[in-house]
Amino acid sequence: MNTTDRHPLVTAYLDSVARETAELPAERRAELLADLREHIEVSGAENDEQLRAVLAELGEPRTVAASALAEEPPAGPSGAAAHGTGRTRPTAILLGVSGVLLVFNPYVGAIALIVALVLLWGAPQWEKRQKIVGTATGLAVPVVALLGALLADASRIGPMEVLLILVFSLGVPVLGATLLLRAVRR
Repeated sequence: MNTTDRHPLVTAYLDSVARETAELPAERRAELLADLREHIEVSGAENDEQLRAVLAELGEPRTVAASALAEEPPAGPSGAAAHGTGRTRPTAILLGVSGVLLVFNPYVGAIALIVALVLLWGAPQWEKRQKIVGTATGLAVPVVALLGALLADASRIGPMEVLLILVFSLGVPVLGATLLLRAVRR
């Protein structure tokens, strides 16, 4: 290892590639970053201008990531890719709309929420903490709806409370879905 790999330009470039390749298996991402680091080291670049030229030759981090993701072979049914990376967006969307569905059609909403949670917990791209946040935001709506139903049954709920429940039912699952999508992009 030389000082080139600790240069701020190189560090920023490699960090960006690492963020863009978050969907790659960890081993493949580490291999890609090692290859890029080695290419930069053997280039002999000695100053900022030369480093910029080497990094430009490698390509934009997003382009490098897209190429690496395109080269990744699809995994079979037992592989991680079969369970997660292609289902990132649908899982987040299903979790995001589950609150609205629960309010307007409890049966469809419950099914959507269960499917979203099964997909969430089976996906390798999210860490346990992120899965817990996604679960909490998804389950918050049924809990609030149950409390609302109990309050309505006791005749202690008015139009303002109903409006708050609706806003909560829309906002919290969407917030959870947004957080999950951002976590994958990092």
